[in-house]
Amino acid sequence: MVCLLASRSNVDAQRPQRRKRPADVIGNAVKIMRIATGEEEDVVTPASAGATLGKLGGEARARNMTPERRAEIAKTAADKRWAAKSKS
Repeated sequence: MVCLLASRSNVDAQRPQRRKRPADVIGNAVKIMRIATGEEEDVVTPASAGATLGKLGGEARARNMTPERRAEIAKTAADKRWAAKSKS
């Protein structure tokens, strides 16, 4: 039981932060109405650091790759997609 609780806290720590919105329908509707009329500001959480850095890394990888290598990777991906469809 102790291991289960320890693993749960680890999973909760990895979840992305969500906006604070009421759980009930009426409260959520009032919150949205206040945001729409400008009484409250909608707080948008920024993307996680991992997502931001991953995007930057992907762009840098694409810039440094030759067109032939990009075409080879695209062909391999297309072959795998078509192979997966033919199995179904």
